[in-house]
Amino acid sequence: MKSRTRYRSPLVLIGAVALALAAPLAAGQGRGALEADAQRVYSRLVARVPAAKAVSKAAVAVLVFPKITKAGFMVGGQYGEGALLKGGKAVAYYSTAGASYGLQAGAQQYGYALFFMNERALSSLTARGGLEVGVGPSVVVVDEGMGKSATSITMRDDVYAFIFGQKGLMAGVGLQGNKISRLDK
Repeated sequence: MKSRTRYRSPLVLIGAVALALAAPLAAGQGRGALEADAQRVYSRLVARVPAAKAVSKAAVAVLVFPKITKAGFMVGGQYGEGALLKGGKAVAYYSTAGASYGLQAGAQQYGYALFFMNERALSSLTARGGLEVGVGPSVVVVDEGMGKSATSITMRDDVYAFIFGQKGLMAGVGLQGNKISRLDK
């Protein structure tokens, strides 16, 4: 048992270092620039992905992270900032951060949007100042195939996530284990 514990501590430390390196690369926007970026990528997503357009009509709010930076070698970290859009306006700002370990190497940037389909799901974000993806309301990641065929009639879960704009050399993007926290911007 000691040998497992001996190797966990370095992995946690390496994960923290990777996250610390990714955060400055993705952070730093002011409130106005972050809102403008979120509005721009949201408009583009809804215009290009039929399922996003269908879901947007029924969503009570959308949390848009225009740019997330992920980097790692065996242990990785990711960080980004976004705006919660409700009624077409930014009402709050959030960060997303996560650490991962496993077979991975490289760096990439991407964005994602979370469509909150009911007030109960939205309150899981706003009441506690954030949420951990994978804990709380069900989050369904909409892949490219589902994004082309889904409609508001077939989509009945709490939260839908659309990942977009992947650039860089790193395999796999996942939201599981991401921590979303409210920013005091």
